[in-house]
Amino acid sequence: MKNLAYVAAVALAMAAPASAAIVTLDFEGIGNGNPVGNFYAPDYIFSPATLASVDSESGGSGNFANEPSPNTIMFFEDANSAILDVTSGFTTGFSFFYTSSTAAVINVYDGLGGTGNILASLNLVAQYNDNCVGDPSGLFCNWTAIGVAFAGTAFSIDFGGTANQTGYDNITFGSDKPGGGVVPEPATWAMMITGFGLVGFAARRRRRVAFSAA
Repeated sequence: MKNLAYVAAVALAMAAPASAAIVTLDFEGIGNGNPVGNFYAPDYIFSPATLASVDSESGGSGNFANEPSPNTIMFFEDANSAILDVTSGFTTGFSFFYTSSTAAVINVYDGLGGTGNILASLNLVAQYNDNCVGDPSGLFCNWTAIGVAFAGTAFSIDFGGTANQTGYDNITFGSDKPGGGVVPEPATWAMMITGFGLVGFAARRRRRVAFSAA
């Protein structure tokens, strides 16, 4: 019985989904109007027009509300996109929150600087003030969670939009689901079911042995 319990524990441990480290860029601490630039270097480097904006309620100049991180987001001026280079590359997928008064396109590339092959694209809709609840003091008050999975290794992301009209927050690497949710693969489910079955079998044997002894 001990052997069965041990095998079940091993099966369950092996069934635990292996996932890359979850890394989230929330832009807190950069300061209002400051370039994001090398704040997350050397792994994450943003193009020069990429700036941080702090919510006006927190002393900044940001015209937004309900942001997913405490009070700071990323946006861009003097350009119609912000390019993020991930110097060591990333796989699996990524996710983020956005708010925008115009449509936008996000492209994931296998080269640095928004070059090379496009591994994934996302089309964003204008939704900045749709069905806003909670904090009503910022015009850009609707934050939508979105993510994408892809094959291969990516080295840059082109966050599109319109200058001073599109904002991003909580950019998360290691999961295509905001919040870092992980869904087990089918093979993992099979291993988990096997593990649970062995646990159940061991429990039934314990009950039968205990009943017979009584």
